[in-house]
Amino acid sequence: MRVFAICQDELVIRSLDTVLLPSFEVDFLVESRPLARRLHDAGIAASAGDPRRIDTYLKADISPSTCFIVEDNGRRSVKKVLSTIRDAGGTLVYVLHTTPSKASEAARAEFPDVTHLELPELIRPTLITELSRSMTRARVQQYQRYFADADKVLILLHNDPDPDALASGLALRNLLRRTKTTAIIGAVQGVTRPENLRMANMLDIHVEKITPASFKEFDRIATVDVQPHYFGGMLDRVDLVVDHHPEQTGYIAAYKDIRADYGSTSTILTEHLRAVDVNISERTATAMLYAIKSDTLFFARHTNRVDLEAFTFLYPLADAALIRKMEGAEITLERLDYVTRATQAGIMRDQVFSSFIGDAPREDFIPYTADFFLQLEDVKWTILAGVVNGTLIVSVRNLGYSRNAGEFVKRWFADIGSAGGHRAMAKAVVPMDKFRGKFGDLSGPAITALIAEMAEQFLHEATVEKEKKKEPVGRGL
Repeated sequence: MRVFAICQDELVIRSLDTVLLPSFEVDFLVESRPLARRLHDAGIAASAGDPRRIDTYLKADISPSTCFIVEDNGRRSVKKVLSTIRDAGGTLVYVLHTTPSKASEAARAEFPDVTHLELPELIRPTLITELSRSMTRARVQQYQRYFADADKVLILLHNDPDPDALASGLALRNLLRRTKTTAIIGAVQGVTRPENLRMANMLDIHVEKITPASFKEFDRIATVDVQPHYFGGMLDRVDLVVDHHPEQTGYIAAYKDIRADYGSTSTILTEHLRAVDVNISERTATAMLYAIKSDTLFFARHTNRVDLEAFTFLYPLADAALIRKMEGAEITLERLDYVTRATQAGIMRDQVFSSFIGDAPREDFIPYTADFFLQLEDVKWTILAGVVNGTLIVSVRNLGYSRNAGEFVKRWFADIGSAGGHRAMAKAVVPMDKFRGKFGDLSGPAITALIAEMAEQFLHEATVEKEKKKEPVGRGL
């Protein structure tokens, strides 16, 4: 396809020539003869002429399929140029605005069939991406140097690590150019969920059980997919934090990269790997792709454009068949037993499903059940609670466009335990003695009722706030 570009700025011309060739046949029309000669000497197809004369286009042998690009630098109106192109038979016309002006606005109104492009909007995505990658590269190189002379490194995950934590640990070890003997991937509590165990086994990700007392044995400690506050004061200083959860206080980190608007920590580490051109093995790519898919519910919750970009980048590098095998472990009879418990004990009120499932041997039964009930018709919020080893675990899920789930758990549980999360998913971990101290010695059905009342009050407050904002101000004054 032929492109006929009417431009006067040499930088714009050289940029368009680089971008459009060799996909298009490109000819440039300029008004300055010296500029035309200079461009011709540089190997750019350019001629001098008056873009406001119809014979200029007839000599150029244009056809109805020719695409016109008209540069609008704001110094002179392009209306006459556009009229001449139309009279010469041009139908596919683009105006490239390099500087906003009143004349540009007038041209938009007079020529509504012309497509208008803003140069800043065209270059912004690429420029921002490149600048962000450069800043990420500098950040990664800094912590790579900082970890380089350490004999023993701990990559610490949260208790019962999920796919995002497992994949992030593996990715960070690659970034640090370490082996499993010089950089241990560890957790205070090991992997228990069936699909996570299956992932760890299939991808040979060994998670070593670590005690807080052993933290001092390591020269450097990094936490991924978790922040040091999670460990309840047992880890007040670390060397690196990489996480996608909202940033918390109460600790010191030599380096940190926390991006709460990202859907997974694996997305952040994909950017780290790409920034320093680390070779990503099929094993690491498979782990990270599965992690992004799992943490975002295949882009159904808390997903950013960068998560999609990371997924697209990793997909051709990963083993899709292996991912399907790992996903096959999610539904088990044991998990369905807790779904049944929640069904029998639950309360459904105003599209909020609340339930206390009692004692559970593992924490994963609670978030799994919360995710399960969010799939049901007419359910917009799920709040599931259970007790694991004397600790109340509360998992909250919603569809992501109502009130913030993280705010809900903080509102009710932050003063007696750990509570936080995102808009669509959140978690609270509260010792049962502290729960009883605040709410009383409640039984199973009473805890379910309490959770339902908490949700009703929290969501009702949001409705009242919206109504107040709608009330007219100053009426009758």
